[in-house]
Amino acid sequence: MRFGKIEYINLLPFDVFIKAYPLHSGFKKFLQLKKSYPSRLNKDFLFRRIDAGFISSIAGYHAARKHKATDSAIIAKGSVWSVIIIPNPQAEDYQSATSNALCKVLGLSGEVLIGDRALAYRYKGGEHLDMGKIWYEKKHLPFVFGRFCFNAYGDFYHRISKEFNQKKIKIPHFILMAYAQKTQIPKSYILEYLKHIYYKIGPKERLGLERFYRELLFKKIKKPARF
Repeated sequence: MRFGKIEYINLLPFDVFIKAYPLHSGFKKFLQLKKSYPSRLNKDFLFRRIDAGFISSIAGYHAARKHKATDSAIIAKGSVWSVIIIPNPQAEDYQSATSNALCKVLGLSGEVLIGDRALAYRYKGGEHLDMGKIWYEKKHLPFVFGRFCFNAYGDFYHRISKEFNQKKIKIPHFILMAYAQKTQIPKSYILEYLKHIYYKIGPKERLGLERFYRELLFKKIKKPARF
């Protein structure tokens, strides 16, 4: 079982959860080897180099249609802090297909910046527009940035998702400090940021996803594919 891992602060709670989950050593070893940014994991997922992972919503479209998606996701209801537009010439972020598509859906101009780099930019006071906030103001729905999808072992991953959604995760101090040192973002700011993220998909989150997919269709924005 090959699980791909996004190496961002927004998945710290899942990282803590999965490390404590009773899994065989091979799974956990692969977890540490196969970690990258969202668009790279999208390709690994589409080409079946990994069995599962938190896949960008735009790349998880077909998995969701085939009922190969769990009820866990990376979600924000309003400001997200880590998916932003900065006042530079128009440019996409190579790390996220969903955020690039969301920029087009919202009709925004500027440079897309996501993940820990976006969070660090915001912490330093950089001028920006928060795409999570703008989406919510326009649609009055949460935005699902990435979804826990699978190619195989569905029962296993559904079980992990269900237990993760039910568990209240406390992130150990030493892990927070390691990320603070790595990203140059204070621990207190990381904790405040994580209050803007949640992980359980419900009816409103599903509706938000459907609205996003409909916008992709109307604006003829292509979804990532193998070919």
